Order: sequence, then C-alpha cells, then structure tokens
Amino acid sequence: MSTRLVNLVADAADPAASGHWWAEALGWEVTFETRHEVAVEPPAPGGLGIPLVFVPVADTKTVPNRVHLDLASPSAAAQAALVARLLDLGATPTDIGQGQVSWTVLADPEGNEFCVLSPR
Repeated sequence: MSTRLVNLVADAADPAASGHWWAEALGWEVTFETRHEVAVEPPAPGGLGIPLVFVPVADTKTVPNRVHLDLASPSAAAQAALVARLLDLGATPTDIGQGQVSWTVLADPEGNEFCVLSPR
C-alpha cells in the first residue's frame, strides 16, 4: 500500500519568522499560523510544491541539515536574479563543502541550507 507525502516539516527557533521568510522567498502564502506551527503553501490550490510547516525547537542548529530544499531556475539569468533577491531578503552564502558547482548554496536566516539550482 502506498501513501502520499503531504508536508515537509522544518524545526525553527522562530516558526513565525521562518514561515514568513520562506513565504516571501517562494512567493507562497502563509495558510495556517499558531505559536506552535506555521504552514506555507503554493498560492493556487493544488499548485506545484509541497507545503512547508515550521515548528518550534529549543535547541540551536549546530550541523548542516541532512535534508535541504532545492529551488529551480529556468535560466542562468533567472538563477542570478533569484540568488540576488534571496540575499536581499536575508539569505547568506554558505559553504557545506560543495566545491565548484553550478548551483548556489545559501542559508535562510536561521542557518538552514538550501540550493538555487542551475537550469536543468
């Protein structure tokens, strides 16, 4: 019997700040918010992308994430523009040992790594 993946849950020191940052970064919407959970979803019902849910944790992040998000780019110019926009929103370049690659590795304001992929 198969099942369906419905959310990607991320630990956050500040779920509201993380949820709102990712909503802005992705152009998505915050669809649910309490002090214990913030959900971010694509703007159209059934839109492409899996909802992100941010939940609180007390401990601080100390090692690179074992799972991370990859953001698509349709062209090299779009990739550069997306990286610039994310940096303006507060993302930071980060090195997780990736070496010379065609994608850009950034971290969100809580330090969670993600990639802006080159066109594929």
